[in-house]
Amino acid sequence: MKVRVVIIAAVSADGFISRGTGVPWDLPEDRAHFRRLTAGRWLLLGRRTFEEMTGWFREHRPLVMTRRALPSPWEGAGVAGVEEAVGRVAEGGGGELWVCGGAAVYEAAMGYADELILTEVKERLGGGVAFPVVEAGEWEMTRREGGGGENPRYDWVGYERVRKGTGKGG
Repeated sequence: MKVRVVIIAAVSADGFISRGTGVPWDLPEDRAHFRRLTAGRWLLLGRRTFEEMTGWFREHRPLVMTRRALPSPWEGAGVAGVEEAVGRVAEGGGGELWVCGGAAVYEAAMGYADELILTEVKERLGGGVAFPVVEAGEWEMTRREGGGGENPRYDWVGYERVRKGTGKGG
């Protein structure tokens, strides 16, 4: 069974996901959106992102891309890279791997991704930790929905990979 790789991220108007640590905006509706979409799913995170999200994983199956051992109860959740994570999901009977950051994990997973689900935040950070470039010829926007009420601070945007053979997973 092919594992579908989905990248989910919140990205500023100028292409950044963070100023260095944590998420630089407070969007409760987007957090609920993230939890709703990823509930019960296999997640791939970098170690720092995993540590920043401690307490989030009651309804998730996290895998952590790291070179160091993880503390209990997460000892078995470490993976060396995206291919290993995809293999673990397939072995576990999962059909999807949701990539949740940080930057190095997004960069490593971009070539495997079949779908992007981005929260495009209408705020400029002016610098920080960049999200990988979404190449127009490789991705097609499939949906756009305004979020945040009457004065939307962000849009939820979906993309599907359209150029076959560019992803490493298929």
